[in-house]
Amino acid sequence: MTEITSASYIVLGVSLFMLLNSAALTVYAERRIAAFIQYRVGPNRVGPLGLLQPIADVVKLILKEDVTPRNSYRTLHTIAPLIPVVTALMTVAVIPFGEGIFVTNINASVLYLLAIASLGVYGVTLAGWSSNSKYSLLGGLRAAAQMISYELPLGMAIASVILFVGSLSIVDVAAAQENWWFIFLNPIGAIIFIIAAFAESNRTPFDIVEAEQELVGGFHTEYSSMKFGMFFLAEYMHVVINSMLITTFFFGSYHLPFAGYWLPEMSPLLKGLLDVSVFVAKTGFFVFFFIWIRWTIPRFKFNQVMTLGWAKLLPMSIVNFMAIAAVLYFLF
Repeated sequence: MTEITSASYIVLGVSLFMLLNSAALTVYAERRIAAFIQYRVGPNRVGPLGLLQPIADVVKLILKEDVTPRNSYRTLHTIAPLIPVVTALMTVAVIPFGEGIFVTNINASVLYLLAIASLGVYGVTLAGWSSNSKYSLLGGLRAAAQMISYELPLGMAIASVILFVGSLSIVDVAAAQENWWFIFLNPIGAIIFIIAAFAESNRTPFDIVEAEQELVGGFHTEYSSMKFGMFFLAEYMHVVINSMLITTFFFGSYHLPFAGYWLPEMSPLLKGLLDVSVFVAKTGFFVFFFIWIRWTIPRFKFNQVMTLGWAKLLPMSIVNFMAIAAVLYFLF
């Protein structure tokens, strides 16, 4: 095992450990940021500064009774919460945390990413249908409609990045931003991707899937105990992963700004630690951005969400893709 490989495995192990605990950290961060915005104290009872609050939340969910509706489809009702969590974990496999630090490098990892991302909505839709509840069913149908509406502009935004790289590998996308981040070369694509990522995460202002005032709890109305906890976990995992994808595709991934021009050579272990630190810092910023937006902007209406996706973002993403293709073809 070479020095580079050894260092990569060490840093990758640390990165995956942090990722598996990122959902709990994000829950705590959301409670703290929400309290700050609303001039409240926030969690301060369980552990120092309330740091053990996520553990208390898990214990509370475990101790709750697991209730299954009498006329529900029990098998699907049980399996549905696992699907979003599994798809979220599968997505991480192709995201590079640093130079040479990734689980696997698939030649068509962008296609793999889009395929896996589209599977996550099956869990929400099946949860709504199998619960045998009108509120759950409406939430599941909204989830399917929203995913279809925003998967297209999200895919077009990624395709506009692929034009610059000439490769379908996410590792190549990250490596190509050593000198110039794609946010500078493709700002419209970045804006489209960020908006679509919010919609894919079912976060405010796009949380029409579980609108309390309209659908009680939406697709998870009939869920309790750790089945509900799995949906709760999946939501925050998708926030973290979408933050990683925004960082990877448009904000330089693990690269510092214009690093190719000024960053000196360093040992593999030090370089790996620097790469992961930069990647985690950028991801943390966008997680903060997700949380801040949730507690700042009110929820859109269903027709507004559909109009934004089909009448605004999709045409904009197509025009942006064609413009970039034309510029690259005629000028380069």
